[in-house]
Amino acid sequence: MAYSADYPDAHLRHWEDAELLQRAGRWANADQLYGFSAECGLKAVMVANGMPVDSGGAPAERRHKQHIQALWDQFFAFAAGRPTANLLRHLPQRNPFAKWSHNNRYANSRHFDGATVAPHRTAARQVRQFYLRHKAAGHV
Repeated sequence: MAYSADYPDAHLRHWEDAELLQRAGRWANADQLYGFSAECGLKAVMVANGMPVDSGGAPAERRHKQHIQALWDQFFAFAAGRPTANLLRHLPQRNPFAKWSHNNRYANSRHFDGATVAPHRTAARQVRQFYLRHKAAGHV
C-alpha cells in the first residue's frame, strides 16, 4: 500500500533517525537520512507555497521530482518571488548536497565517517531551522 506524501512528517522523522544513527556512529545511514530530511523539509515549504502536487502528494512537475542533490538549486529558483524568498538568507546558496547521492544507500559503509557526514548534517539542520521559521511565519 502506498501512502500519500507527508513532507513535514517525513522531514522530522528522517532528521530524528539521522541524529540517532549519527550518535551511534552509523555514518552511512545517517548521511542518507540527513539528505532525505533536507529534501523533505524543502518540499514541505514548496508545497505550502504553491508547488503543484499529484493525487499522492508528490511534485507534479518533473523538475521538482528530484532528490536533494538536484532539488537544492531548484528550490532557490522556486522560492524567488514567493513568501519563502525573504528567508532564503538562512540557507547557503552553494549546494551542500552537490556530492551527496541517494545511490549511496548501496555503497559500502567504509566510505562514510564523521567528517563526510558533518556537512550534510549541518545543511540538514539549516533546512530544519528554515522549515521551522516558515512554520512560525505561517508559510507551512
